[in-house]
Amino acid sequence: MTYIFLLLAVLLGASLVIFIQLPKKVVRLLLAFSGSYLLSITILHLMPEVFTGDQESKKMGLLILIGIVMQSVLESFSKGAEHGHIHLHGHEHKFPVLLFISLCIHAFSEGLPIEHTNESLLWGIVVHKIPIAIVLTTYLIHANFSKKTIAFFLLVFGLMSPLGVLVADKIDFFSIYNREITAIIIGVFLHISTIILFEGSENHSFNFKKFIAIILGIVLTFVTV
Repeated sequence: MTYIFLLLAVLLGASLVIFIQLPKKVVRLLLAFSGSYLLSITILHLMPEVFTGDQESKKMGLLILIGIVMQSVLESFSKGAEHGHIHLHGHEHKFPVLLFISLCIHAFSEGLPIEHTNESLLWGIVVHKIPIAIVLTTYLIHANFSKKTIAFFLLVFGLMSPLGVLVADKIDFFSIYNREITAIIIGVFLHISTIILFEGSENHSFNFKKFIAIILGIVLTFVTV
């Protein structure tokens, strides 16, 4: 079921663009909710699992920092797609190879710790993938790529996280070093979720709807996961 949920998240996001065409304001609220949900799961569930009070706490902290740096490097190639900000420069006809590779690396890596951690991580990634798939599909359509190219991009992107789960399940290395891998992914999630939540709004004004979406994500994580 893990594989199916991860694939359905991307399919649902793409379908919302193709069949409904959600307004940008709604997409921003979905991003805020997903960022809040992901950050809450990271702090409430993943970090306690990684920091067990032993002598390796400092090492885990360093790995979290490595995850933050790694994600910042990936985003220099992905145009910020992981947190919902792909910037178009006119109509792009050349296949975005660097964006494709960086997103695939990101999606694959976030699937690695799923089977060896709290189930909450799965739901955090699923909730995160839906608005990201919306933004990614919108970008691909507006860039005038062919339907085959769009379908190929989304299919491979959708398969990357399940592939990460499969690889981690079959190769002992990922089970043995699960805490270390999870610590790196925590850094990735902290980077993504904080950018989504704390980016400046227009004129730095208070956005009540976004605030409610953030609070809803925190409360929902606390009471259900």
